[in-house]
Amino acid sequence: MASQPVTWSSVSKSARGLLTTMQHTLTVFGLSAVAVLALLYMNPDAAKKVSELLHPEAAAPAAAPVVAAAPAQPVARAVAVDQAEDIKDARLLGTAKQQQNVTSWLAKRYRVAGDAANMLVSTAYMTAHEIKLDPLLILAVMAIESGLNPFAESPMGAKGLMQVMAKVHHDKFEQVGGAEAALNPVANIRVGAQILKDYVKRTGSVEGGLKTYVGAADFESDSGYGAKVLAEYNRLKQVARGKYVPTRTPPAPAQMVVKESAPATPAVKAGEAAVAETKSEALANL
Repeated sequence: MASQPVTWSSVSKSARGLLTTMQHTLTVFGLSAVAVLALLYMNPDAAKKVSELLHPEAAAPAAAPVVAAAPAQPVARAVAVDQAEDIKDARLLGTAKQQQNVTSWLAKRYRVAGDAANMLVSTAYMTAHEIKLDPLLILAVMAIESGLNPFAESPMGAKGLMQVMAKVHHDKFEQVGGAEAALNPVANIRVGAQILKDYVKRTGSVEGGLKTYVGAADFESDSGYGAKVLAEYNRLKQVARGKYVPTRTPPAPAQMVVKESAPATPAVKAGEAAVAETKSEALANL
C-alpha cells in the first residue's frame, strides 16, 4: 500500500485527538478522586483503614516513655535541708568584711600584730566551719584563756591559745602531730575547739560546756569564767556586724543590793534578756 504524504492537516488532527484523549482521562481521574475523597469524608472508618494501609508504621501506638515520678515531698525536704546547711555554713564562714572587722578589733584590744591576728581569726573561722561551731565563740575562749598569746602556759600544764591540757587530751593531739604540737596555733585551735564542742554537746548548754572546759564541772560555780567568755562573745558579735565597740572594757559598776521585795528594774530585766539572747544564739550556731 502506497504511503500517503504527511501533511500539516493530518499532524494537527492527530495532536488534537491526543489532547482530547488526555483531557478525558484526566477528567475521569479527577472525578474518581473527588468521589473517593467524598466517600472518605462521609465514612471516617474507611478513611482510618486507608490511612493504616498507606502508613502501617503509624498504626502501632508509640510506647510512652516510662518516667518514674520522684516523690515531690522528700525532694523538697532534702532541698530545704541543703539550703539550711548552706546558710549555716555561710554564717560560720562569715564574710570577708566581718572577719576584717573582728581581726582589727582583736589586734587593737589584745595588742597583737595585724598579720598574726589575721592568721588566728582565719584559722578560727575555718576550724569553726569544719566542726560546726560558732567562730566567735572560739575566739572568745581564746581571748579569755590566753589573751591571744600562742605561747601561753599555765602552772597546771595548760598550753597555747585555748589553754589545752595536752596530757589529758593527748589522743586528740595525735591527729595533729602529737602533744608537742600544743603550742602550734593551728593545732591548738583545732583541738581546743573540738573539746569545747564535745563539752557543749555533753552538757546540753554553752554555759555547761564552758564550765566543764575550765575544769569546774564538779563545782557549783566557775568563778565567773562563763560570764566573761559570753560577754566577750557578745562584743565580738557586735564588732562583726560593724558596730562600734570600745577596745577597752570599762570597769564593772558596783553591784547594788536590792531587797527581795523590790521588783526588778527595767534595766535589770533588759540585761537578763540580753544575756539570754546571747546564750540562745550561741547554742543555735552549734
